[in-house]
Amino acid sequence: MYDYDLENEDKELKKVGLELMFMTPEKCNSEKGVTAVELAKLVGLPLEVVKKKLNILKEAGLVRVIGIKPKYWKFDDYNFQRIDEDDDVYRLLCNFDDVDFDRFFQY
Repeated sequence: MYDYDLENEDKELKKVGLELMFMTPEKCNSEKGVTAVELAKLVGLPLEVVKKKLNILKEAGLVRVIGIKPKYWKFDDYNFQRIDEDDDVYRLLCNFDDVDFDRFFQY
């Protein structure tokens, strides 16, 4: 299981998770979600790193996978609202101290 540590938080996991959390249908090329390749370009991380982080989020129940080739990834708001507040991944994604929300929203 994923282990959250505020001092050494997984910034890559947080980046991938928050990008998916705030992903709007307008930002996706498909209504099914976003591919790992598209997500890697959005967050500026190597594809293999993004795939590992997506699997962590999937194991936590926070993302859904649609399809096989290509796989589309989508944030699961329903499960996010029901996850235990002591869950390590939940705590990581809810730590907004260093988050630039201008990246996700246009005012």
